[in-house]
Amino acid sequence: MNIAFKVDQGSNPYYLEVLIEFEDDDGDLNAVDLMEDNCGTWTPMAQNWGALYRLNSNTGKPLRGPFSLRLTSDSGRKLVVNNVIPASWKAGATYRSLVNYP
Repeated sequence: MNIAFKVDQGSNPYYLEVLIEFEDDDGDLNAVDLMEDNCGTWTPMAQNWGALYRLNSNTGKPLRGPFSLRLTSDSGRKLVVNNVIPASWKAGATYRSLVNYP
């Protein structure tokens, strides 16, 4: 099964919280980074608990989708999921990727 990203109900244009589901690797996630549309840089997300990660807009501007996510496992393996959460994302929705750790 491929990795899925469930956007938390409390998310809004200035706050994104994502539950990462079906991640198959040799350990837990160690880090998750987010890249906004046309940004070119990765921003670390904060871990709430388990596989639930969040990001606040610290600029006063809304976060700009689509969002790409970079997952790093405990073993250091990285997996990039490009544009997995669309610009028109909705709180409570689940977005499935086409990838997983091999």
